[in-house]
Amino acid sequence: QAQLVESGGGLVQPGGSLRLSCAASGFGLSAVAIGWFRQAPGKEREGVSCISRWNTNTLYSDSVKGRFTISRDNAKNIFYLQMNDLRPDDAAVYYCAADTSDSFCRMGYVSTAYAMDYWGKGTQVTVSS
Repeated sequence: QAQLVESGGGLVQPGGSLRLSCAASGFGLSAVAIGWFRQAPGKEREGVSCISRWNTNTLYSDSVKGRFTISRDNAKNIFYLQMNDLRPDDAAVYYCAADTSDSFCRMGYVSTAYAMDYWGKGTQVTVSS
């Protein structure tokens, strides 16, 4: 059964760091585009970051650029989101996703308009002092 499982969320103080992980099973990450999305209460889902299938394109939302880094380890079938200098408005449920198409990761921003092939169930990130 193909699935994605996130881990690494939690409570952190403003200015702190967290690394989210997303482990894939039932399919390989080497041939899919991967992404991170987040949704805060009362807000729409936001595309945070993505890497296209052959690592030809890496995108970040303006709100996280320079603070977050996406990466993948195809050998371990895991991808990551390193989040530094966290702010209260970064608090949200973070979801990892993967798709056999690059459609959501090739227009200069991380699109939420496409139905992704795989979604994780989400991990909560809380930023508070």
